[in-house]
Amino acid sequence: MRKFFTIASLFALALSACSKESAKGDEKGEGQVSISCVTTTVVDDTRANVSCTTPAAEDFSLKIDGVDHTYTASYATIAEFNSGDNYLHNGTFTATVSAGDIAEEGYDKATFAGSAEFAVEPRKNTEVEVTATIANALVKVEVTDNFKMYFEGGHTLKLTTAAGNEFDVTEQTEPLFIAPESFTVSGTAVKQPNQSGAEGTTVTLPEYKNSEAKAQTLYTVKLDVENAGSAQLTITLNETLVESIDIEQELNDNAK
Repeated sequence: MRKFFTIASLFALALSACSKESAKGDEKGEGQVSISCVTTTVVDDTRANVSCTTPAAEDFSLKIDGVDHTYTASYATIAEFNSGDNYLHNGTFTATVSAGDIAEEGYDKATFAGSAEFAVEPRKNTEVEVTATIANALVKVEVTDNFKMYFEGGHTLKLTTAAGNEFDVTEQTEPLFIAPESFTVSGTAVKQPNQSGAEGTTVTLPEYKNSEAKAQTLYTVKLDVENAGSAQLTITLNETLVESIDIEQELNDNAK
């Protein structure tokens, strides 16, 4: 009888050990978490998708911060977290994902970032989906056919970012991805010959500066020449007039 009691006791202890092993994290009030990421290339102003290279989900880095308690952890990739000890203490957290380098400005240099808040409950699995949006500001510079006809001697346009990077946007066809801070458009153009046949002169175009360039927003700067009694150079931003200048009176013939 004593032998039977001993065997039964050992069996009960074994069952207890199996129960604790299968409910990992129960005593600490932990829950398992899995994180996924989706990207969107929609930008403000047009609400349309822009063409750019989108990173794979596994290329996104991940940071998790506690909201209602002190906790911070960083992972090189989302996959690293999901395949590791992905248990978190019960509470509220924020998952932040990012891919790309905002300092690398240029064509098809999109950077993505996003965050999502989520709650963890003991003994429950939590699936978190984070939507990553374009973290850059996008800029496209255009000129109209009227502008080209008036400045038939040609023109050059330059875009300068807050970081000091310069891009030739004379014949730009795709948007530039830049840090969301500020940008400046400047350039020169050659006037059409006058009625006496004198060669057209080179003029400095008015500089346009945008000091509040925002992320996930496309800015289209358009230069046009309108004839309303006298030639007017107009600059519009996303079809909204920002400047109108009398070409004959106000443009300086001093470009070098």
